[in-house]
Amino acid sequence: MGNCCVTPTGASSSEKKVKGKKKEKKNPFFGDDYAVTNGSGNADKLWVLKEPTGRDILARYDLGRELGRGEFGVTYLCTDINTGEKFACKSISKKKLRTAVDIDDVRREVEIMKHLPAHPNIVSLKASYEDDSAVHIVMELCEGGELFDRIVARGHYTERAAAAVMRTIVEVVQMCHRHGVMHRDLKPENFLFANKKETSALKAIDFGLSVFFKPGERFNEIVGSPYYMAPEVLKRNYGPEVDVWSAGVILYILLCGVPPFWAETEQGVAQAIIRSVIDFKRDPWPRVSDNAKGSCDENA
Repeated sequence: MGNCCVTPTGASSSEKKVKGKKKEKKNPFFGDDYAVTNGSGNADKLWVLKEPTGRDILARYDLGRELGRGEFGVTYLCTDINTGEKFACKSISKKKLRTAVDIDDVRREVEIMKHLPAHPNIVSLKASYEDDSAVHIVMELCEGGELFDRIVARGHYTERAAAAVMRTIVEVVQMCHRHGVMHRDLKPENFLFANKKETSALKAIDFGLSVFFKPGERFNEIVGSPYYMAPEVLKRNYGPEVDVWSAGVILYILLCGVPPFWAETEQGVAQAIIRSVIDFKRDPWPRVSDNAKGSCDENA
């Protein structure tokens, strides 16, 4: 349920005055006529969040141009009306939350973001709102684009540059695990740079698939993105170690520009992951140090 590629669209949602009267701000999700029933035909609306900041996001924030679009919602540029400060707002349409699992995922995403302490490499939650039609998650704005896009632009990273990125990713994993959170969807698309500078801070985003865990607890739900899944996920018996595997896959991609396990179909990718045979023969691996290769191989 995360942010995706930047797709600029229209201007601010605030509308001009008409005939001396200012029109109400337009909620982009107004008119969805969303109602979740309890199976008895009761049309009472279901509130997803336990303790939202408020019900009317437009009383505090102005939703502007679209920044990204995902399966469940849209991320907008969001401006604090009082201070002018810019944020990102992920608005999740309730109409698309068709199952109890979908609803639980959104609720848990907000709870996890509230639970995690402030960290320079984890995007911070500013506020959460819920109206009849959508859940709105107001977050720190990251304008530097995805780690994925920088990998594509570079082709691959030097070992020194890759080490700097991986230090950040490992610190994020450590912070999450220390506070009982398993991310379960670590990938270059879920790390954003704060700004366009080469020295910009890298921040983890999208806790939509994350879960709380206790030491020794095992999970069996297959979730995540195919190229980055650990074999334990595919075997339906895993714990927080799967985040370390995903980090290792990211390191491999940073160093050579392609994923270690690839196939034409998702089933083929899954089979390659189960086999866990890593190719260190093709370019640029002959020029990569044994230490770097060992770091990749330890996660297989």
